[in-house]
Amino acid sequence: MKQTNFQLVLPLNLDVFIPDNDSVRLVSQIVDELDFRKLNLTYSSKGRNPSVKPRILFSILIYAYMNGIYSSRQIEKACKRDINFMWLLMGHPAPDHNTIDRFRRDRLSDCLEELFAQFVEKLYEWDEISFENLYIDGTKIEANANKYSFVWKKAVEKNSVKLTAKVAALLSGIDAEFGTEFKNSTDEAVLGRAARFLLRRKEDMSVEFVSGKGKRKSTLQNDMLPLK
Repeated sequence: MKQTNFQLVLPLNLDVFIPDNDSVRLVSQIVDELDFRKLNLTYSSKGRNPSVKPRILFSILIYAYMNGIYSSRQIEKACKRDINFMWLLMGHPAPDHNTIDRFRRDRLSDCLEELFAQFVEKLYEWDEISFENLYIDGTKIEANANKYSFVWKKAVEKNSVKLTAKVAALLSGIDAEFGTEFKNSTDEAVLGRAARFLLRRKEDMSVEFVSGKGKRKSTLQNDMLPLK
């Protein structure tokens, strides 16, 4: 008689497959501490409960974005095949791409920035980020000075080299003219002393700093700009 071997499949505890220091655990722990009241208000209390809780969907999106996954179809696939995404789902069924799209478009539209801000604040509180460095890839980012200007990585690097050379030349000129000893340093403390020195010169010489289009800046004011 032909026999067929059957393998008994039991529900697995996915937790044993996730390393203690895996970033997915950090995402889950932080999301648990966020305030989702504004997001929950986008759901009707009279309708049926969503198949996947909003908090879990948000953690799925956060973890997907952290891993460079942005397509709703790719996120759906990850929820079905990736152990970390399955662990975040906590036994809930994998959301399809339409559910993910509706969640991003309809539910998160008015509270996305607030939730992301909460998430970043928690990362800071837990010493996961320090706000000391700005990392730039190929993405254009909005500049603080002008909401219509953008900064690119290569432009930042190129202008940084030019600015460093300009500061060095300026400090050399100050040392030569006034007998100071700033010595072409790029140390912030030295640059601060140089800026204060030029401000005192401004007051001594009664030089007025101007701003606005079409107004001619004095040499002293132009010298101050690289040190700010």
